[in-house]
Amino acid sequence: MNIGPYSLPNNCFVAPMAGVTDRPFRQLCKRLGAGYAVSEMVTSRPDLQDSLKTTRRADHVGESGVIAVQISGTEPQMMADAARFNIDRGAQVIDINMGCPAKKVCNKWAGSALMQDERLAIDIVAAVVQACEPHGVPVTLKMRTGWSQPHRNAVDIARAAEAAGVKMLTVHGRTREQGYKGLAEYDTIAAVQAAVRVPVVANGDIDSPQKARAVLAATGADAIMVGRAAQGRPWIFREITHYLATGTLLAQPLVPEVKQLLLEHLQDHYTLYGSYLGVRTARKHIGWYVRALPGGEVFRSHINALDDCSQQLAAVAQFFDALHDRMDRLPEPDLYNNHSLNLETSP
Repeated sequence: MNIGPYSLPNNCFVAPMAGVTDRPFRQLCKRLGAGYAVSEMVTSRPDLQDSLKTTRRADHVGESGVIAVQISGTEPQMMADAARFNIDRGAQVIDINMGCPAKKVCNKWAGSALMQDERLAIDIVAAVVQACEPHGVPVTLKMRTGWSQPHRNAVDIARAAEAAGVKMLTVHGRTREQGYKGLAEYDTIAAVQAAVRVPVVANGDIDSPQKARAVLAATGADAIMVGRAAQGRPWIFREITHYLATGTLLAQPLVPEVKQLLLEHLQDHYTLYGSYLGVRTARKHIGWYVRALPGGEVFRSHINALDDCSQQLAAVAQFFDALHDRMDRLPEPDLYNNHSLNLETSP
């Protein structure tokens, strides 16, 4: 699996998720088997590039593997400038966001809203490619199947983006209108795969090793991208890569291993965000780790009341120590979003 000049260790990727895929989370996922990870969405607005929020999102200090930064915006020149800005700060791949369904993004005609204006979308792609080419930096594009069910234009945009110089395409199998509701469909991803020669990545509802293999088979995609299923379960990447290579399932992780992974994740998280914000933004990660565990809901309520890093670390350690008294390994996971292996086809 290659993106431009970069060879990736495998075809199981971490999806960019705002408020989630910061440097500590990306590093953890790569450590646990992800072959590639894309940063949180970074704005193209020059007046916000020096804000604390943006600088944290663009923090790649000590990051292993290929450094990929996703940028978002609505103006070709501004997006081109944002690409150069991030290249100067270490980006090795620039990813264009044409998939975010959030209202605050789409209301400004960024993210998946760009799929309503194909000419503007491709003008942005062309401008970013032109800005990146002198630096040898490949450009990728992440999009949805379209704006709404009657207006699914991913294939048309994929062809035009490839012609403009994009080196990889990721397609989330939902329209913007769906948000994250319902089931992802994979026929459109298969159609994109058949229409272009660049690598295509399938995204949407991949929450188990079996589902990853089924989606690859259904779409013919070159890679898969995992988002929500990795929240609190970053070892899903080694589970998927092992299953794709061997056809066998790994045992669930040992409780002491999960305890150590989470404590190290938290310490890295505090380093990036500082103690005040770090302890608060870490709560969601802790909640994701424990949501399916015995006593997890009660513990989430307790952890949300703590506002000190050392207290938070101690509480997490105590929770997993108590859990270890009851079991050696984590229980087999339910598929969090109840997607099972249902490969819904397009009507």
